[in-house]
Amino acid sequence: MMLEVSDLHAFYGKSHILQGVNLTVGEGEIVSLLGRNGVGRSTTCKAIMGLVDPIGTVRYRDRNIAGLSANLVARMGIGYVPEDRQIFPTLTVRQNLMLGLKRAGRFGRWNFDDVFRLFPNLAERQNTPAGVLSGGEQQMLTICRTLMGDPDLILIDEPTEGLAPRLVEQVGQLLEEIARRGVSIFLIEQKLTIALQISHRLYVMGHGRIVFHGTPADISGRADIRREWLEV
Repeated sequence: MMLEVSDLHAFYGKSHILQGVNLTVGEGEIVSLLGRNGVGRSTTCKAIMGLVDPIGTVRYRDRNIAGLSANLVARMGIGYVPEDRQIFPTLTVRQNLMLGLKRAGRFGRWNFDDVFRLFPNLAERQNTPAGVLSGGEQQMLTICRTLMGDPDLILIDEPTEGLAPRLVEQVGQLLEEIARRGVSIFLIEQKLTIALQISHRLYVMGHGRIVFHGTPADISGRADIRREWLEV
């Protein structure tokens, strides 16, 4: 397995957010973590990335990375797309993308032509300050900036939140293209539809624990799980 998380706990102050999370992501897999807001999905990503202090084991390519700083985790080959996007608004689209490179001028599996082919509207606005892009365009830019660092595993937190249906479909196509290029994806998502369409496996989280694990076909037949842990 590329990523193995075992008995992962995390706290915010005295609040016990993650309560023994276990999950895996294999080579080239798209694995989704589903659940309602506030159950610990984003905290799981942050604990893996070293942005929240983890208690437990986080193994990446057979090395325990739990407790490493975020910059070291990133340099080992894990990319992270945060929920709040964190673009640089006064820099152009192209400059934002350049910041994703681990070394200036050195490209891996992804370059400007790749991301502009996938998202032509970014190509049209490559010299535009990122702060004037729409929310959907900023989301695309954030994903593409992370890809420019050539990660082997990418953690993506709520990439379709607030996007129009057409852009949701585009993001789904991008994630499938990322996986086709050999990049593993750990996806935090609320929309069951897109997760069912693109995921190889799914985890459902409730109250800081994994309450279900299976394939899209498995969860399609579990109305009880969807009703108790996913539906609003």
